[in-house]
Amino acid sequence: MEMWSNLGAFMATVYFIRTIAKEYLPPELHEYFKKLLRRLLKIFSSYVTIVIEETEGFNVSEVYESVQLYLSTRSSSAATRLKLKKPRNAKEFTFTMDKNEQIVDEFNDIKVWWIFHSRELKQQMLSWRAVADEKRYFELKFHKRDKEKIFEAYLPHVMAEAKRLEVQNRHRKIYTNKSDKSSYEHRNRVWTPMVFEHPATFETLALDPEVKADILQDLRKFTQREKYYKKVGRAWKRGYLLFGPPGTGKSSMIAAIANFLEYDIYDLELTEVKSNTELRKLLIATSNKSIIVIEDIDCSLDLSDRKKKPKKQSKEEDSTAGPPGKPEDENQESKVTLSGVLNFTDGLWSCCGSERIIIFTTNHIDRLDPALLRSGRMDKHIHLSFCTFPAFRVLAQNYLGLDEHPLFSQIELSMKEAEITPADVSEELMRASDNPASALEKLIEALRRAKEKAASVKKEIVLQNGSKEPVLAPDDSAAAVMAYEPELKAEKSQELSVD
Repeated sequence: MEMWSNLGAFMATVYFIRTIAKEYLPPELHEYFKKLLRRLLKIFSSYVTIVIEETEGFNVSEVYESVQLYLSTRSSSAATRLKLKKPRNAKEFTFTMDKNEQIVDEFNDIKVWWIFHSRELKQQMLSWRAVADEKRYFELKFHKRDKEKIFEAYLPHVMAEAKRLEVQNRHRKIYTNKSDKSSYEHRNRVWTPMVFEHPATFETLALDPEVKADILQDLRKFTQREKYYKKVGRAWKRGYLLFGPPGTGKSSMIAAIANFLEYDIYDLELTEVKSNTELRKLLIATSNKSIIVIEDIDCSLDLSDRKKKPKKQSKEEDSTAGPPGKPEDENQESKVTLSGVLNFTDGLWSCCGSERIIIFTTNHIDRLDPALLRSGRMDKHIHLSFCTFPAFRVLAQNYLGLDEHPLFSQIELSMKEAEITPADVSEELMRASDNPASALEKLIEALRRAKEKAASVKKEIVLQNGSKEPVLAPDDSAAAVMAYEPELKAEKSQELSVD
């Protein structure tokens, strides 16, 4: 008994000296004193402590996330101080430990202690993030005699239970790199998540059945060919380019792919990326089984065909020039180059992860550099064009619950003579969804207007320009101009052959 009393007095003396040293000793001596104190404590301590940090390089630690999920189910009953969260669109509240909070856990007669630590680091002046970083980690403490059981049984149990909870509470997420820098929860991460609950599926997409079947077959084949990709020496990823006029369902197609594969989505906003290095960090921080999306890529950066670009007059012009229509200060902020995007899709760093799909969308495929479009980067090009009659039948079933109607034959004939986007068809059907006949009549009228507008714009183009080169048309005539472009190109090629 006297021995334990002396030991307690010794420990009290040590902690008293530690407190005095922290207050009055210089930092260098204080660090040396801390190391000496740890060595003394190890002599008398019968416990082992494991530290599990939040980050591993650029990525969030899988073990850290598993421990956080595992403890979330025990926090509400075991901890005395909790953080309450409810992600937007989520159905239930979640609890997490507050900093410096401790939870006791028992497993097969083993008793362990979990402690959550969080401390703010000093802001790095040269960091590419302009906000203070935060170091978060868990400490697992247990008796030395249980060391073997902890490593062989308890930790695998924690990982397995976390995996079960993840499947049970699975919410697919959409991530953005437009992070809220004031957010306490996500300021140390390059991606900010939201719950993804988009209702689009391949059953509701306005697509020709043949196109739809081809895409589904390609997706199934991709998910089943892990060994094949490894055998041929290629990273397990696939690139899709969705192109076509606005309103043809490119975003809905992405949502349908995500729902079909049950993948998370990373919506990459290139204008928010300041350098190729930052772009690479964003790629590394994405998870497996995910879709990386860059929408309207031709508008995000100057990725046009290098052979068609005029030569710069000077280095000064080259450094300040950027994509047309972008503010000058925005061009100077973002230094992402075509080379950086190419390496992002098919460079050495693109193999850091597996089972990922990269999707680019554009309204103008002719504006993109051919190097971006080749196989290995954009493996499959999907043209989403104006609404066809088979696609209309899908929309009629979705919005009106109709499989057949006497007006269908008239609509089929009108769609062969006029071009209208699926978005415009959907809008017409929604206006009178409670009266199917009225909705179909309104659609027929819209097709008639589209046909007249296309003819008017075509005539105006021919009259205004004898060379038959397209001129800039108003926004409401964009579809008609696109429809007329193939005829102009054919006529121009005939003129060149005659010359």
